[in-house]
Amino acid sequence: MPTPTQKNVGKLIQSLSVLIVEDGVYMRKVIRNLLTTLGIKRVTEAADGLQGLDAIRETQPDVVLLDWEMPLLNGAELVRIVRSPGVFPTPDLPIIVVSAHGERWRVVEAMRLGVNDYLVKPVSAQSLQARLGSIVTHPRRIVQLDGYYGPEPRRPLSAAIDRSTEPPAA
Repeated sequence: MPTPTQKNVGKLIQSLSVLIVEDGVYMRKVIRNLLTTLGIKRVTEAADGLQGLDAIRETQPDVVLLDWEMPLLNGAELVRIVRSPGVFPTPDLPIIVVSAHGERWRVVEAMRLGVNDYLVKPVSAQSLQARLGSIVTHPRRIVQLDGYYGPEPRRPLSAAIDRSTEPPAA
């Protein structure tokens, strides 16, 4: 299979429909502007996880950019709902977390729940383009293993969990 050219990848990215689920008005605008810079024209926004679930059902986006810390329904809760085959209509939907929190345990938790990728704010157009490009050119197979449903891990999930640190005690 030939390697996609930069031009082809750009066209694939531009053809995406993207949903931004972010409670911060300013950050939604920043992410929308980055997506527009990449040539993406179909962008939908949701201000919290509940609106995000509704928007996924209504707009059927190709990719979700998801904040992790939100009121009402946070990113982890949204991922758990979406990654429920037989319950949610699009459990295979690619999800990229975009969070201000980059602690290792948070990233590991997001991956354990089945997100495709994790970006730490502030994000650049280049990092967003790279993650979207990876999703369209090298989609990972969806697997169901011992309670996990999501993209096939890049390395064994148990290895990632064993090396992670637990969240700080409250």
